[in-house]
Amino acid sequence: MQKAIEIAVNKFLEKIQDKKIKIISHHDTDGITSAAIFAKTLKRIDKEFSVKIVKNLEREYIETLNEKSKGEVLVFLDLGSGCLSELNKLKTNVFVIDHHEISGKPDNNMVIINPHLFNEEEISASGLTYLFSKAIDGGNKTLANLAVIGMVGDMLDKELSKLNNKILKDADVLVKKGPLLYPATRPIHKTLEFSSSFFIQGVTGNSKGVLNLLQEVGIKKENGTYKSLIELDQEELSKLITAILLRTTKSSGEIIGNIYLVKFFNRLEDARELSAMINACSRLGHSSIALSLCLDNKKARKIAETIYADYKQNLVSALNFAEQNKIEGTGYVLVNAKDKIKDTIIGTVASILSMSRKYEEGTTIVTMSYDNEKIKVSARVVGRNGRNVREILGSVIEKIGGEYGGHASAAGCLIPKDKEKQFLDTLTKTLELEVVKI
Repeated sequence: MQKAIEIAVNKFLEKIQDKKIKIISHHDTDGITSAAIFAKTLKRIDKEFSVKIVKNLEREYIETLNEKSKGEVLVFLDLGSGCLSELNKLKTNVFVIDHHEISGKPDNNMVIINPHLFNEEEISASGLTYLFSKAIDGGNKTLANLAVIGMVGDMLDKELSKLNNKILKDADVLVKKGPLLYPATRPIHKTLEFSSSFFIQGVTGNSKGVLNLLQEVGIKKENGTYKSLIELDQEELSKLITAILLRTTKSSGEIIGNIYLVKFFNRLEDARELSAMINACSRLGHSSIALSLCLDNKKARKIAETIYADYKQNLVSALNFAEQNKIEGTGYVLVNAKDKIKDTIIGTVASILSMSRKYEEGTTIVTMSYDNEKIKVSARVVGRNGRNVREILGSVIEKIGGEYGGHASAAGCLIPKDKEKQFLDTLTKTLELEVVKI
């Protein structure tokens, strides 16, 4: 794939000589960090560009680009692979750097970098964007930290590929082993109470339960406060892990992993926390703040922290609603939130539910929320073994109409609001048919 990246870079540099560039990127952490990497790269070579962050790459938006972006070179980051036939209609040069599954074939005006084309291992869009940028100018090695944050945001850090390891070597990052709770840099009692990495019975969301656990393992305050997770010594860490395992159904392999501390604003910070903050800004409609944060804007950092606090409150309310209004079938859970949960966080709700200990391995989680005149649908699989949710959504969309994309274990679609009942009926039948097949 490295050779393909070098060829793509040469084509890109040739096409942009006398043209402006328009970056169009996805609004999650991987997409935002990808946009920041590319923006910094273009600034380094003194090229004029603009950035557009989108929730979804819809047909209606693509159709406007022929007029709105006339003469510009279009660069799609962390999206585009699922709608190549629509992008082929654009009358300009198109570059797609993405890691999602591919639908359609690129024409002569398009260059696409995607690991699925080369049977490569998993890598985030920000990782691909970083490799592309580094091929443009070796000085862009300083952008590896953003790629690490994007990698963590897309949860590709659990089984590191050769490509991701290569990026980690370039980054200014410290890797430690420990419980996957974040932030690992803040006092441990707050981390235990508010971390959403996994649920700890009697501790998560329970300040009294947190203090009881810390007392049990012998972790005490020092100079008026508790140490952070990364400051605990080996004995304290071992006792803490044992106490957590006694309060959860997860195995040690599921709760212990790499903690990535990246240099951000000249200090080491937990990549998971940064990823969550970037994601929160976009999910609440502040993608410009998220991008500014990744572009080293100190004012944006302060605003982002406030937004992040609001986001966590929104998410708690959304999870409570989902828990009280879910429909459980054989092998699946369905939450139709309508207008009770923001469409921008409905996917996060699906992800958190898929990590819950309440559901068996292989359970399909589907969540829905209104998005103006459309409905946003997100699907996830509990654990590693389950049905291909991208194929399931695809089969439903083929029957009723709409757009879909994603991965086998995490996918989504958009449908017209007036197709709500038809979608639910068709989806339910499809899920129950899949159960019969198994």
